[in-house]
Amino acid sequence: MANTKWQFFAAKALSGQRLTLEEGLSVLEADNDEVLLIMNAAFTVRRHFYGKKVKLNMIINAKSGLCPEDCGYCSQSIVSTAPVSKYTMLDKETLVAGAREAMARKAGTYCIVAAGKGPTEKELNQVVDAVKEIRETMPLKICACLGILKEDQAERLAEAGVHRYNHNLNTSKANYPSITTTHTYDQRVETVEKVKMHGMSPCSGVIIGMGETHQEIVEMAFALRELDADSIPINFLNAIPGTPLEHAGRTSSMKALKVLALFRLVCPSKEIRVAGGREVNLRTLQPLSLYAANSLFVGDYLTTAGQEVSADHQIIEDLGFEIELNAL
Repeated sequence: MANTKWQFFAAKALSGQRLTLEEGLSVLEADNDEVLLIMNAAFTVRRHFYGKKVKLNMIINAKSGLCPEDCGYCSQSIVSTAPVSKYTMLDKETLVAGAREAMARKAGTYCIVAAGKGPTEKELNQVVDAVKEIRETMPLKICACLGILKEDQAERLAEAGVHRYNHNLNTSKANYPSITTTHTYDQRVETVEKVKMHGMSPCSGVIIGMGETHQEIVEMAFALRELDADSIPINFLNAIPGTPLEHAGRTSSMKALKVLALFRLVCPSKEIRVAGGREVNLRTLQPLSLYAANSLFVGDYLTTAGQEVSADHQIIEDLGFEIELNAL
């Protein structure tokens, strides 16, 4: 009977119908004995849209530790005492070298990420110059994540050849003031809409484990469906000593799988990426995540270490899945 219920959710997703709030909650609150059946339902949807292909993404931390924002989860924020590297925007040569490393790791998308409220003109120029050279010399897709954009900045990035722009919602609208006070949830939404308007693919996701309720997790999935984000990174908080959220507990591996399944069922055709914190939250269950997600970050994150790239390649091979090269 339970399997019929989860497969009904899969059929509903494939027909274009959105799960109800109650149905979404039932995924998150299901007994752990149901997890494999839930993942099977998620895989029914994932396989329909993406087969067994896995998209790989690589991040470069293009500017570190100098952020004026007060985001409680971030080691680079102004309120953090975590010992992180501090440097201004990397030069063009270093950003281009990072793209070559992404190619070596079989990543199809190279993500240029800089902490801050938004880029200065000098910083934007450095990114634009690097993007142009990468586009001319490598078959990579490029994603930029530089904070809140002005209209002309979005236009310049699109003209330079940026394929995708990331600006995460991070948490629910109701939970937002408890996470940061230096910008608003609505400003995040406005930036994603601006990105879409200028022809870049919108990427926006969440961080699970920041005090949100189950209902708020479902609401986040609904918000991203409404926003029509093409790519949805699902991060699981990696609580860093020295940040306001340093004492937050980890998300259990089984709950993390249910969250990934929920986002697949609510946003069936979208790229669902298991992102930051997967190593410390999913732990040995990481391979199961790819039955719902179809995308991974490979290598290190912004200020935390990922696992060996060879381990990710091995997971994909052992599952009988395949890397989708040069995929957006």
